[in-house]
Amino acid sequence: MSVLVLAESPKGKFKKAAYEAVHYGHKAAQSLGGECVALVIGACDDPGALGTYGASKVIHVADYAGGIDALVYASIIGQVAGQVGAKAVVVNHSSTGKSIAGRVGVKMDAGVVSQVNSVPVAEDGGITVTKPVFSGKAFAKCKIAGDKCVLSLMGNALPIEEVGSPCAVEAGSVDIPANSVTVKETKTVDGEVPLPEAELVVSAGRGMKGPENWGIIDELAKTIGATTACSRPVADTGWRPHHEHVGQTGVAIRPNLYIAAGISGAIQHLAGVNSSKCIVVINKDPEAPFFKAADYGVCADLFDVVPRLTEAFKKMKDA
Repeated sequence: MSVLVLAESPKGKFKKAAYEAVHYGHKAAQSLGGECVALVIGACDDPGALGTYGASKVIHVADYAGGIDALVYASIIGQVAGQVGAKAVVVNHSSTGKSIAGRVGVKMDAGVVSQVNSVPVAEDGGITVTKPVFSGKAFAKCKIAGDKCVLSLMGNALPIEEVGSPCAVEAGSVDIPANSVTVKETKTVDGEVPLPEAELVVSAGRGMKGPENWGIIDELAKTIGATTACSRPVADTGWRPHHEHVGQTGVAIRPNLYIAAGISGAIQHLAGVNSSKCIVVINKDPEAPFFKAADYGVCADLFDVVPRLTEAFKKMKDA
């Protein structure tokens, strides 16, 4: 038996999400029995590096260069899963993972659980795993009755550890079907940690009064090495790009620290951020709903607090 992990390699390089998925697969293999096998589809500079995070071997399907096509990916994963005898398949809960998990489940005749945040365990003739429900307010214990499962992993669900060394890479031998879609253009954001992978996030809302004031948020984020985010109204009015929008209709995040300045904390926003390990709210309105969800709250003018907070972090770093 083995656990097969899809390690995404956009532009031929791995990001944190790939290492997290492989390490999760390693933990799952220890729990369920067997080995962790990583699968890389398309170009990749150093697929063997996945062994450092727990893969016993890597299967590299380098011949495919047609972009992310859910039907093609599902076909390749299903074939490789059969070749290695995989009882579990792990994908990231990314746009790619969301589009392929169900299709892979059908091909393998396996149960599918999305947004998992715990290592699966075998019990009572099935496989059990937990996932957040009700926007992270509770957790559901899901039991898959059969002996096969497909799991999509939430970002920042477990810490990444180096548990091995670079491993052997095998060329994948699969039948690659024709693409069902044509990718004409791909637009990505470079030079910053993607929000689903970010461990530190600094976010702001309409309390900023205008895009011309965003410099203090950028400076704070740069000082502590955080990714910037915003509320939906800010993205809708064009103050910030839409890929920074966090919330129920935007990106759901799970950082170790989430600093929110000038955001009231509507339920739609909280739904996307309340899985953060620590929430710090800065708002001059004492009745702002966000204070009820915050671990720490500062009831004051953000234009006074944020620059002083940035200076404090700079002094701490210098010390």
